[in-house]
Amino acid sequence: MIISKENIIEYFKSGIKDKKVFKIGIEHEKFLFDGKENKRISYSKVQEMFSALNEFGWRPIQEKGNVIGLNKGEKNISLEPGNQIELSGEKLNNIHEACSESHDYLFELRQVTKKLNINIVSTGFDPISKLNEIPNNPKERYKLMTRDMPLNGELSLDMMYRTCGTQLNIDYSSENDFFKKFKIINSIVPISIALFANSSIVEKKKSNYLSYRSKVWQNTSRGGLPKLFFENLNFEKYAEFVMNFPILFLLDKDNYISGNKYIFKDFMNGKINEIGNRQPSESDLSLHLSTIFTENRLKKYIELRSMDTCGWDCLCAGPAFFIGLLYGNLDEVYNLISSWDKDKIINAYLDAPQKGFNTQLMGKDLLYWASTLLEISKKGLDNRDVVNKSGKNENLFLYHLQKVIDNKMTNADHMISKFSKNEDLKDLYDK
Repeated sequence: MIISKENIIEYFKSGIKDKKVFKIGIEHEKFLFDGKENKRISYSKVQEMFSALNEFGWRPIQEKGNVIGLNKGEKNISLEPGNQIELSGEKLNNIHEACSESHDYLFELRQVTKKLNINIVSTGFDPISKLNEIPNNPKERYKLMTRDMPLNGELSLDMMYRTCGTQLNIDYSSENDFFKKFKIINSIVPISIALFANSSIVEKKKSNYLSYRSKVWQNTSRGGLPKLFFENLNFEKYAEFVMNFPILFLLDKDNYISGNKYIFKDFMNGKINEIGNRQPSESDLSLHLSTIFTENRLKKYIELRSMDTCGWDCLCAGPAFFIGLLYGNLDEVYNLISSWDKDKIINAYLDAPQKGFNTQLMGKDLLYWASTLLEISKKGLDNRDVVNKSGKNENLFLYHLQKVIDNKMTNADHMISKFSKNEDLKDLYDK
């Protein structure tokens, strides 16, 4: 049972791993459009697609008789609120393996989507649909979220139904290692937003943002970049943050119950009448941690969540960039950011979705910082020196980012340029 702060601290401590067995987990979401109607696919179409994926070894995950996802070994495909799909990959050893996994998934997905006349869109925000045009699905928790989330964040439904991101999950070897990594990833969120911006078109028009997805997440209930994350944050302080964080929902006997009147400490103290005043189990804690929608968060590993989804050609670039920094060259990047002013970081965070590389941080623009961090990442991947069958190390996955920086053109800029020429929505579909 989770009845004290010490229980939560122990939960985080149980995630500590030896550096030799550090893993890499990647999650990425995709929009799916019906090829005939140019609209987001319905749940019935999702069911068809999931059924077709069975031939590749994927098996259904059900909730109250409805298929809500697929599983194959350590991999899962989950269904998001507006029928976006997300691959949660295996925990793998290096970027070569992680990228190979993504491309295997792409091959399978393409066989099925082609057969069913479904188009894939790899952007951070739905470039076509209005919110009221997007279908939903019978996944239980989304009913509660759709009702409760807008109460504390005006763009919460846009987050749920119209955004897609790429997430990287990494390990830590000690409490101090967690502290360094967490401070780094929160400090460079503005740079991550600018570098991976890929959501400039909204409702078939230029949005005046490079990452509209990031703008939405800044105005989402339970999201953002808390100032606490720039303090000397240890497991105890994060545990206190978790205890005082509002509950989104509770799972009780397979039923989801709104938790919007309570914080997690109330649960720990047995003060929730709706569930018979029971106290939380470890799975209740895990569920609560997964509903904290900050830019980065802690579970038994660290989740980095500030990248827009991008196309298959650049999917591996973001994870490679961060692995070079955090697994390959941690101390150099920590020394770089350790003296940055948290208020200036937060100001840059608020500006980055619209200004991109022109955003100012500590007297330099984000293009300068992105270039600096890319060089540190390259050294980090060289330090790791994990090679593929051709003898190339993980640096090969940074080519896309080098091109972005050399040309000062992000995916969002390319999207604006391409869209401005002919405003052809087909240009937004994955080729």
